[in-house]
Amino acid sequence: MTDPRYPLGPMPQPLALSAAERAAALSAIRALPAELRLAVAGLTDTQLDTPYREGGWTVRQVVHHVADSHLNAYARTKLALTEDNPTIKPYHEQLWAELPDSALATELSLLMLEQLHGRWDAVLSNVNAWDRPWTHPQTGQWTLDTLLGMYAWHGQHHAAHITGLRKREGW
Repeated sequence: MTDPRYPLGPMPQPLALSAAERAAALSAIRALPAELRLAVAGLTDTQLDTPYREGGWTVRQVVHHVADSHLNAYARTKLALTEDNPTIKPYHEQLWAELPDSALATELSLLMLEQLHGRWDAVLSNVNAWDRPWTHPQTGQWTLDTLLGMYAWHGQHHAAHITGLRKREGW
């Protein structure tokens, strides 16, 4: 049985992507808002407040987490493009998922993702230095290619949490 925490397997951490991998990752970034919207379409509040796995976040928290995470990724992208090897600020995603805004309607984060990904796509589509470095204080140095690959996977990973729950529950 597949580990419900990682329906797509572990997150890839490439330092460099091929042109084809980069194109696929950019396509995944563009497609995510619609995919996530479709994943939660028609769910009731009770279903949105169901954990996607035992001990996991609720569907609602997952949607808000994706928006929070991708907002941070967008900022990291811009930092990497405008500063020399910036050290990014980590955040405590588990604590963010417990803040009051994680109980709000998912529509707020879905709209945010649509707008954010539109802007992020405009930036990413014009990158010509994918090897630009940035540093995470705990995990070391990464590149824009790494960030692109990680966040393309991240969105699909969380959409799969929701669609997997829907399939298991027959929703």
